[in-house]
Amino acid sequence: MRRASLALFASATVLAATPALAQAPQVEKNISMALSMAIMQGALDQCTKDGYKVSVVVVDKGGNVAASVRGDGTGPHTTEFARMKAYTARTRNQTSLATMKQMEDPAFSFLKQIPNVVGVGGGVPIKAGNEVIGGVGVSGAPGGEKDEVCANAGLAKVADALK
Repeated sequence: MRRASLALFASATVLAATPALAQAPQVEKNISMALSMAIMQGALDQCTKDGYKVSVVVVDKGGNVAASVRGDGTGPHTTEFARMKAYTARTRNQTSLATMKQMEDPAFSFLKQIPNVVGVGGGVPIKAGNEVIGGVGVSGAPGGEKDEVCANAGLAKVADALK
């Protein structure tokens, strides 16, 4: 009888604590404005040095635009395309170039049906340690591989902050 009472007491204690734990706020890493601006500047600096006019977009952990800049002399489509590349990198947790390679495999054809996911280079996930907290997308250089070089240059500018 004593053992049954102890088990009942333990169960009641756990059940009583569950609602309190469910109400605790989440604490998570995300993109700050300062981080977004530094990444964009690093990407723009690299592409400008390479002679490319680009737009850069940073999305946060939820895939929402944290910051964007349309570079001087860029086409009107570059900002939206950069956003989709950043979104792809964030939601797929890999570069948009890697997503492009996956889309070539018929087993991954479903990826073509996901809104705002694109299969072209220029999107790179932003990681704090091993956790993906956002994505950066660059559009406007002649080829996704060149856009990706610029995105990686932006991330290199903030590498110490992301450790």
